[in-house]
Amino acid sequence: MKHKNVLAQLGLILGAMLLVFAELGAAQKLPSAGMVTFTVTGVGKKDANASAITMDDVQLLVNKERKQISDWKKSDPVFLAILIDDSIETNAAGQWNDLKAFIMAQPESTHIALGYIRNNTTMVAQDFTQNKELVTKALRIPIGRSGIGSSPYLGTIDMLKRWPNTGPARSIVLITSGIDYFRGPSFGAFYPDLDPLIQRAEKQNTNIWTVYYPSSGHRGQSFFEGNMAQNNIAKLSEETGAESYFLGYGTPVSLKPYFDEIGEHLSNQYLLSFAGDGGSKGKFARVQVKTELKDVEFFTPSNIWLPPAK
Repeated sequence: MKHKNVLAQLGLILGAMLLVFAELGAAQKLPSAGMVTFTVTGVGKKDANASAITMDDVQLLVNKERKQISDWKKSDPVFLAILIDDSIETNAAGQWNDLKAFIMAQPESTHIALGYIRNNTTMVAQDFTQNKELVTKALRIPIGRSGIGSSPYLGTIDMLKRWPNTGPARSIVLITSGIDYFRGPSFGAFYPDLDPLIQRAEKQNTNIWTVYYPSSGHRGQSFFEGNMAQNNIAKLSEETGAESYFLGYGTPVSLKPYFDEIGEHLSNQYLLSFAGDGGSKGKFARVQVKTELKDVEFFTPSNIWLPPAK
């Protein structure tokens, strides 16, 4: 009888020890990688079809290391913000019929917002809505010279900070001269708020498509300022997985070809997901997406954000 009691007590002790070891093992378990999703835009050259690319057609490299793709699907719905720099020439409003046509041509599932950048902030004229007519009614003439003194980069950061918790596919169409009037003339290659804007956009998986339109200010007539500004908006678009549109420094004859091409790109976007480990604090990683499909290439952000592991 005593022998059975001793065995029972030993069993209880062993069970308690196993429970403690299990809890210690769970506490020391390494953080698991989370799912990372970013937008990839398919671009077909020479009439190649970029609208039906499958996961088997795609290769992913993160920091030059091949990674397995967990999911690949068309991005739907899309959340699109159209931001207009209030310092551009007022005659830009003569192009708004083409902008209205672009807005109305977006799929029914697309949510669109419209804002004007002034005083380093985005003044939202129409919040995100699927009612495209409401967005077109919010269009107005840029205020021109009265809008000078602001930064399109800080204004766009402000929009990203206040962007609601929408779906993963996000884009901005930014119509601007690219000149930073807030910081004043600079002899560096890039404006100081450009990289912070790029990093925030990469963290929020937001492509920023830029459309150049001349500034109404005196600095807008400077070749040096114009060249620097266009270099800045080109970098902004390229590193956020989008494209920049300009042809020289003068007033564009028509913005319609730019809007048409952006619309085509938005219709050929995919969401790529994979298991990514950002360590204890999270980190940026270089990314490349490749394909062997003939005459097809991809726009992707230069870097993606790997959130802290859980």
